[in-house]
Amino acid sequence: MDVLQELFEQHFHTPATNIKPLQGKLGGSGRNIIRLSNPQQSAIGILYNVREENAAFLEFSRHFRRHGLPVPEIYGEDLSRGAYLEEDLGDTTLFEFLSTNRSGENIAPQVVDAYRKVVAELPRFQIEAGRDLNYKVCYPRASFDRQSISWDLNYFKYYFLRLAGIPFNEQALEDDFDSLTNFLLTANCDYFLYRDFQSRNILLKNGQPFFVDYQGGRKGALQYDIASLLYDAKADLPPELRQQLLDLYIEKVGGFVELSRETFLHHYYSYVYVRILQALGAYGFRGFYERKAHFLQSVPYALKNLRWLLHNVKLPIALPTLMEAFNSMLASEKLQGLASEAENLTVRITSFSFHRGLPKDESGHGGGFVFDGRSLPNPGREERFKPLTGRDAPVIDYLNQQESVHQFLASVMSLVDASVSEYRRRGFKNLMVSFGCTGGQHRSVYLAEQLAKKLRGRTGVEVLVQHRELETAAQ
Repeated sequence: MDVLQELFEQHFHTPATNIKPLQGKLGGSGRNIIRLSNPQQSAIGILYNVREENAAFLEFSRHFRRHGLPVPEIYGEDLSRGAYLEEDLGDTTLFEFLSTNRSGENIAPQVVDAYRKVVAELPRFQIEAGRDLNYKVCYPRASFDRQSISWDLNYFKYYFLRLAGIPFNEQALEDDFDSLTNFLLTANCDYFLYRDFQSRNILLKNGQPFFVDYQGGRKGALQYDIASLLYDAKADLPPELRQQLLDLYIEKVGGFVELSRETFLHHYYSYVYVRILQALGAYGFRGFYERKAHFLQSVPYALKNLRWLLHNVKLPIALPTLMEAFNSMLASEKLQGLASEAENLTVRITSFSFHRGLPKDESGHGGGFVFDGRSLPNPGREERFKPLTGRDAPVIDYLNQQESVHQFLASVMSLVDASVSEYRRRGFKNLMVSFGCTGGQHRSVYLAEQLAKKLRGRTGVEVLVQHRELETAAQ
């Protein structure tokens, strides 16, 4: 952390007075993202120990800015300590903007306008800036070549199909993978491939899109990135909007290179499939293997995209074993169970001690309510309660007798209940509610349990409770 404070002071000639980890922004990344600020300035600091990936991001960022593309300015770097400092573009991702301004399939015009701006910028990255980019710094591969494709397909095979219990003939599936790879590589692969061009990697500032997380970029085909954006699983874009945006993209590409619509579409849906397989591999690895359940919430949306493709698209090549695996996935009771879970709102309720900082949001949703229970009567000050917790009957009885506790809980419940109803109406999947007190043992535990009791049994609501300090003490 010290290196980021040094970089901040070197750039702004004044120290940062506030340092805030942005763990909820990480997704599946291993990077630590920190906001450093004072009353006048703000910046985003990155700590990550993969030098090659950091070097790629810094090189690409400076190159894209020379081309006038909307990417963060780099304020400072120290690659020897795995750190760099960049422009703070705010917190509003395209995905969050979409989620806030939609009702089912109905997406607000301002969101469509944002997507149109994003699509119009993409060919500038791929073609204009891609022409003179230094591909020697790409990591881990300089191009989306046979090796890259093989990694993605095997990622899907071993971390999704295997762990989801989907049966397949390994040799027959490998034959299909070979056919798919050979076909993908017949497309023109001489452009910049952003690699992770999706709604969470696009920030909106003053209504304009800015782009981040292109450190995995390499040389490849035009079709991959637009497929990533339009079939971004949890964004769940309606097919009609996907088609409108695809038409706009093809039109914008025509301003840079000669490319017929027929030529582009000949390979397009094969790239859609390979991108979906890569994403499913990631969901399986993070969800099934690492047991980070929130990653599995994206699986039903990916399956929805596969179902649409199977009913509406005919590929130029035959992939019988892969298609059979897709149909087995769509019929899988295990995966259908994930679809049922995806309809629920998960409310994560946590108790904690303020001495150890606020709880981290593991859902990737960005946090929620934090309630301070330190104003309430403290059982921990009485010897008879010191070895007990907020789950023990004597402590519960004591707090139940306090009028201030009932008033506090009534206010909490009113706020949380309104958010639960609105989150469910808008299709949100996660809400976090945290209760803090001095030691994280009595009041916060009691409050968390009381809220959980009130929410359990509500239709479409799954309640998860974590008592952080009690779990730490038990280890």
